[in-house]
This record gives sequence, structure tokens and C-alpha cells, in this order.
Amino acid sequence: MDGTQDETLVVRARAGETDAFAELARLHRERVYAVVFGLVRNHADADDLAQETFMAAYRAIGRFRGGSSFSTWLYRIAVNLTMNHLKKRKREKGRSELLENTPPSAEARAAASPEVRAQTDEISGKIAAALAEIPIPFQAAFQLVVNQGLSHARAAEVLGCSESTVSWRMHKARKLLQARLAPFLSEVRP
Repeated sequence: MDGTQDETLVVRARAGETDAFAELARLHRERVYAVVFGLVRNHADADDLAQETFMAAYRAIGRFRGGSSFSTWLYRIAVNLTMNHLKKRKREKGRSELLENTPPSAEARAAASPEVRAQTDEISGKIAAALAEIPIPFQAAFQLVVNQGLSHARAAEVLGCSESTVSWRMHKARKLLQARLAPFLSEVRP
């Protein structure tokens, strides 16, 4: 993503140009959706939360001062809305979440044998289920660093915490995932 392009569009959007904000939304739509989906694991919720993220950003664009990149600011809005959604859902439904698996790319699925596809789907499902069981702050850090490829420093900006906190959350998330996946991994090992 070109930061200069974002800066130009932000200036125009802050001046009231809706087309400029629409272009910002178009440029960041897929990444915002991916961040949100990585946390909620449900396409309908991810669609709603991504849309809510852009509506919130549109309403707040006048308050964006550029202390961080636009994308960091936008991802922070997305993560905060998503974490609030997950906390509310957890209170309302307890631990009874339904998970959806993210399918591998069409090219990867077509090239794989049915046996490999079945194993990949099973592993993806186990990882998604284990990830959904760990506390939300650890899920958020894990999703941003592992699935979105953000550095610990950038994830810290998005999450509004220190880089060392992100590193600790990543360490803790890996330990929790390892513990939850241990039974499955022992089945797979020869």
C-alpha cells in the first residue's frame, strides 16, 4: 500500500470528498476483512464488522491526525470493534461458537490430492477451533502477526499496546495453541 496515496486521499476525505474516502475503503477493504475474519471466523460477522469499521472511520476521519499510518488507524478501529463484538458474543452465548474454516486458494485445492485436501481441511479446522478457545487479546495478536504478516511493532500500534506486550501475547498464544493442539498432534505423529 502506498502511504503517499493514502495521505493524499485522507487529506481529501477530511475535506469532505466522499469519493476520496470511497477509494481509501476500496484500497483497504480486503485487508480489513482479513483482519476481522481472522478473529471472528464467520463470513457474515466479518462482512458486518468490516462495514462497521469503514462507517466508524468515515465518521471519525476528521479526527485522524496522522500520528500513525492510515492503515494502522483503520486496523485499530477494526480490531477494537471486533474485540467488542467477540466480548459481547461471549457474554451472550458463552463458549458455543460455530467456526468456519478459511478454504485454501482454488489453485492450491485443485493441485492437491483428495487425501491432502482432507488433511489440510482437518488441520485448518483444528487450528481455528484452538485459536477460538484462547483469550481474545492473544487471538488478536496472533491474527495480526501470523495471518496478516504485521511486525510486532505494527501490531502494537494497531492493538494500542507496547511491542513487548505483543511479543508476550504471541509467546502465550503459541503456548496455549500448542497445549490445545497436543492431543491432535500426538494422533498425527508416527
